[in-house]
Amino acid sequence: MSLGEHLVELRRRLGIIGISIVLAAVGGWFLADPVWEALSEPILEIARERNRDADINYTSVTEAFDTKVAIAFVLGIVMAAPVWLYQIWAFFVPALMRKERRYALGFLSAAVPLFFAGVAMGWWVLPNIVVLLTGFAPEQSSTLLTAKVYLDFALKLVVAVGVGFVLPVFLVLLNVIGVLSAKAIIQGWRWAIVVISVFTALATPAADVVSMILLAIPMVILYFLAAGIAWLHDRRQAKKAAKLLHNGAEI
Repeated sequence: MSLGEHLVELRRRLGIIGISIVLAAVGGWFLADPVWEALSEPILEIARERNRDADINYTSVTEAFDTKVAIAFVLGIVMAAPVWLYQIWAFFVPALMRKERRYALGFLSAAVPLFFAGVAMGWWVLPNIVVLLTGFAPEQSSTLLTAKVYLDFALKLVVAVGVGFVLPVFLVLLNVIGVLSAKAIIQGWRWAIVVISVFTALATPAADVVSMILLAIPMVILYFLAAGIAWLHDRRQAKKAAKLLHNGAEI
């Protein structure tokens, strides 16, 4: 394709992604209340177990509505994950041979459960992070959080971890289409660990080292798993190339 054709294709894919997220967000609207109730539970737990004033406040007339819309939109992103992950894959696929497409599709099929696993991991560590950080406040103080700030903190954590779990799959995809070699992935392991550490430090507060480590370990494992798959692919391709060269020499 020419550059213009690539841009048209990209616009089409982005349009499909946008529509899928909006449609999923409509369903997410009806799930927003129980999700917000679950997100608010750590704050209520502080009030019950630590006998402290702890609550989530709405500081403007529209903040309750804005909160529900934000939850519905993020739920739309999560529920539409199979669609937007497929569209990202499909944007790169036309350059692949049929057999390589099957490999790429197989690798991408791992992206959806990995994304949901990352979201689940972020959801799992969220209460510990909230309880830990609010625990630095003096005993006689009150923990009064605005809905917008607390929701932004919680959703960024959950979605960021989900995206982080998917990135190794795209490393494999870049290897399959010939953009990134297994050697480059393996040689970059030190930088990968640094980037993962920074990413988990940003996704989780620096004070919560335990949650940071819990998030970093599976991401490091996934990185090396992606490197191993890329190495097997490159080795297979090298054998095919050597066989073709040998057959050509005999002819």
